[in-house]
Amino acid sequence: QLQASGGGLVQAGGSLRLSCAASGRTLIRYSMGWFRQAPGKEREFVAGISRYTGSTNYPNSVKGRFTISRDNAKNTVYLQMNNLKPEDTAVYYCAASELGMVTTTDECDYWGLGTLVTVSS
Repeated sequence: QLQASGGGLVQAGGSLRLSCAASGRTLIRYSMGWFRQAPGKEREFVAGISRYTGSTNYPNSVKGRFTISRDNAKNTVYLQMNNLKPEDTAVYYCAASELGMVTTTDECDYWGLGTLVTVSS
């Protein structure tokens, strides 16, 4: 089971770090992704890290502001979010995939409960 945490209310320009912890699974065996879903919108990809190479992938909307990383000793994946914008407001979800990289919701095998990030202007 995956559990995302670390969300909250932050002003525009601020930073948050989200964590995704796992119980019953060893996350190093999976490619991991972060997704977000704003009210009335589809869930969208924001970051991915490969299970094989550790390479990362981001959409242009967050590239240079968000960083995904993993701490294998803690069995945890992080999403560092800097220079947050009001349009980043959403529920953020972590997900695990058995593929080499994850960039879409269809590629994910396991999902965690989300954590709400609210960015005020």
